[in-house]
Amino acid sequence: MVTKTIFRKIIALHEDLELKINEIYDDDKDMVKVSEKSLLLIDASIRTLKDIISKHHFENIAEEVYFFKNLKPLFISKFIYYSTILDIESHKPNTGNKVLKKYYEAEQEKLKVFYSTQSEFYSYYRRDATYLDHKIFVRNSYDLKMKLSFGFYNFDSSFTTSHDQVVSRIIANQQLGQYLKKQIENLWGHSSRNTLSPLTWSASKVSLIELVYALYHMRCFNGGNIELSEVIKFVEKSLNTDLGNFHKTVFEIRNRKQGPTKFLQLISDNLNQHFMNAEGE
Repeated sequence: MVTKTIFRKIIALHEDLELKINEIYDDDKDMVKVSEKSLLLIDASIRTLKDIISKHHFENIAEEVYFFKNLKPLFISKFIYYSTILDIESHKPNTGNKVLKKYYEAEQEKLKVFYSTQSEFYSYYRRDATYLDHKIFVRNSYDLKMKLSFGFYNFDSSFTTSHDQVVSRIIANQQLGQYLKKQIENLWGHSSRNTLSPLTWSASKVSLIELVYALYHMRCFNGGNIELSEVIKFVEKSLNTDLGNFHKTVFEIRNRKQGPTKFLQLISDNLNQHFMNAEGE
């Protein structure tokens, strides 16, 4: 099977995982239970991913780098995120807001320590640099002069490079930072805005979900470090609308006969026509 087909299969696997996790959020608001259920799904997806890659031979270094730098971390970061949330929430002290605030702030400090110890690589990653990719995102090509995890030799060398785990941690920590900030805000009851939006969505709800889902998968919100359910909740509140069972709608959009980008194409055609008319005036 060619690599492009493999990558499409992996992206579909990730999309399916996200939809299933969002369904858990709809059914339960207890983050301990949400994390436990999500980890079961993530574990199954990672096992499938590992099975796919173990049978596949990358034709060139660029393909291997793309997988370990961009695709694998999508899955592993979710495992790190929900594992950490499970640990934080299951050990949370049953006490007043003041103590809880200190508890969450201590967790925020742990994130700062990680960024401090990984500052050199974090800078490399944030700058979208590539000059070391052939060493740090290719299997069995690590450089011992670079900072490696103490548990590196315990990793499966057929499914691990020296730094894909660090990328996963960065992605997970960005999301964790937002989660902790939100928890602290919720303690004092000022996490949400009380002002009503003057805007309401007047097109179909399916069209709005198609638009939001497209923006979400382009990582337009928080650099991609946010769950789709959170984006949907924000859009619902901002536009005074209820999008209902959005993951079911996404599934229907993906499989409709006229194609999944009906509304997006309509937007594109309408905007092009507008500019063409403006040039003729």
